[in-house]
Amino acid sequence: MEAMLLLLGLRLRARTLGGGGALRPLWKRCVVRRGKSSVVADATAGSAAALVPNAATNRVLGKWMIACSGMVVGAVVLGGVTRLTESGLSMVDWHLIKEMKPPSTLPEWQAEFQKYQQFPEFKILNHDMTLNEFKFIWYMEYSHRMWGRAVGLAYILPAIYFWRKGWMSRSLKLRVVGLCGFVCFQGLLGWFMVKSGLEEKQDSHDIPRVSQYRLAAHLGSALALYCASLWTGLSLLLPPNKMPNTRQMKLFRQFARGTGGLVFITALSGAFVAGLDAGLVYNSFPKMGARWVPDDLLAFSPALRNLFENPTTVQFDHRILGIASVTAVTVLYALSRRMALTRRTRVAVSSLLAMVYMQAALGISTLLLYVPTPLAATHQSGSLVLLSMSVWLIHELRRLPK
Repeated sequence: MEAMLLLLGLRLRARTLGGGGALRPLWKRCVVRRGKSSVVADATAGSAAALVPNAATNRVLGKWMIACSGMVVGAVVLGGVTRLTESGLSMVDWHLIKEMKPPSTLPEWQAEFQKYQQFPEFKILNHDMTLNEFKFIWYMEYSHRMWGRAVGLAYILPAIYFWRKGWMSRSLKLRVVGLCGFVCFQGLLGWFMVKSGLEEKQDSHDIPRVSQYRLAAHLGSALALYCASLWTGLSLLLPPNKMPNTRQMKLFRQFARGTGGLVFITALSGAFVAGLDAGLVYNSFPKMGARWVPDDLLAFSPALRNLFENPTTVQFDHRILGIASVTAVTVLYALSRRMALTRRTRVAVSSLLAMVYMQAALGISTLLLYVPTPLAATHQSGSLVLLSMSVWLIHELRRLPK
């Protein structure tokens, strides 16, 4: 519109002065400049759009992923404390929105307590529990569930915002969609686990507990979610290291991955220890009682059941896996001394070595002291720190993209 008015004004001026021929180049130049400025503006806008995602947006996304992985750590630790305080079966139903408001009046608390009294844990284990004691275990489970919802929001809401801003690449979009879906699956898996502890078993007076298989699935999926989120965050924040792609480096990289897998399996085996209260059967170290190999190691039939259902075998396996993890990390550190590694990679190896010995000391102390809740919770948290060190090291050793 401005260009048209300018053109009209110049034409009228030219007719008035009689110098249309002299002024015609002037208005033509104005129109050409106007057109050029529009082209330049369009090109600038296009180049600005092409710069997203960039280093600045990747830093924001990386910090978001690290924060999400930290939220998952909080959920795992809180879930472990909930398990150790035997609070996980206090909430006997599941509602996505309704249960977000806790009971506030005495009648509401009494109604909640009456629902709990209908299930095996109260009848067999807590038949003399008071309302105040019930409130404690109820709030423990409530805190775990609310934290889980907060984890879901921490993934989903920023993902929607960053997606609309165009900050994510195609590959990152696929990964984030997978992570968000995995968070939702994790919540459903948690309720599936709790349901196994609410089922009434005929002619059974054992202490009610959730299925160790479902507990291991719940913990394993949380660990997988944590590792994937941490890896994504590190990939967005840390530039890849330039390392020689020699045969020796390839073997070292493979050994580091194998060590990381061993650390993951050791942490996962802890779910079977917790699910069967296997930490209470042999509270001595390095022997189990008076023997290196206990007599009841293969007490169940068929023999395969012992790996997952015999508390003695489960504790024995966890010991062996822990010792194997310490050995593997020690060998990995010794090998790293002969490798040409970057400073950041050496810090990762040293941190992994220090943490694996600290975690072993925590595990032995927890066993010898008959699994006190604070120490057991610290041991579980230590497994996450150790797993984090493993992921960090493997990430530092990743190959440069071609």
